[in-house]
Amino acid sequence: MLSNITLRTILLRSSVVALRESAAAPPRTGCSAVGPPAPVRHYARLSKTKEAGPESQLADLPSTSLKMDYAAVPLAQTTDDVVKRLLSLELASHSEKLALKKEQLIAKVQRDEGDRNSVEVRVAILTARIRNFQEHLLKHHKVSRENSHMRRRKGFLSDLERIDAFPSCCLLGITYTFPPEYYRRATRRWLAKKAFCLKVFKEVQKQKAEQKLKLQPHQSAEAAQAPTASR
Repeated sequence: MLSNITLRTILLRSSVVALRESAAAPPRTGCSAVGPPAPVRHYARLSKTKEAGPESQLADLPSTSLKMDYAAVPLAQTTDDVVKRLLSLELASHSEKLALKKEQLIAKVQRDEGDRNSVEVRVAILTARIRNFQEHLLKHHKVSRENSHMRRRKGFLSDLERIDAFPSCCLLGITYTFPPEYYRRATRRWLAKKAFCLKVFKEVQKQKAEQKLKLQPHQSAEAAQAPTASR
């Protein structure tokens, strides 16, 4: 008797649990209501395309040209193709390409063939180093951005501006940007004071102009009487 009661209670509990699970589960879609759940398809995400950065300063160097150390050697011009490829920029390191780029920039601004220490040449060398450092920062964002070449070139450019030789550095692609008009923070009090000072300045200029207009007839009369008095 007790075994029958226990079996009934177990069956009732299992049926209640099954009904609760069927009510809580979402409705299945498909032809057959009975069966395993449909597999979930995980589609691959689209690959993010990297933004193309600015063109490198070494991109205009032809790969067929010889390295700087072998360009003046006549024997390097008569060798076979394999040796020329080994001596060309195609298999050159980054430092060798950068040295050749420095020589190209120096040739644009140097005063004569033996000029290696003028201000223009120093600016050309620092320009090549600065552009190389900027390209390195685009690839490696965690590198420290402190660079002494920027401060040194800024001092040389100010020297060139004093001696009126700044246009020669425009061949290097350097552009001069004017500094901002005000360095301080524009607060409400400072803006109100600036507006008041401008208003006072305009009033003073207006009073001076009125005084000049009043003095003009007296000056013309004195100028007309001066030649008669001299006669």
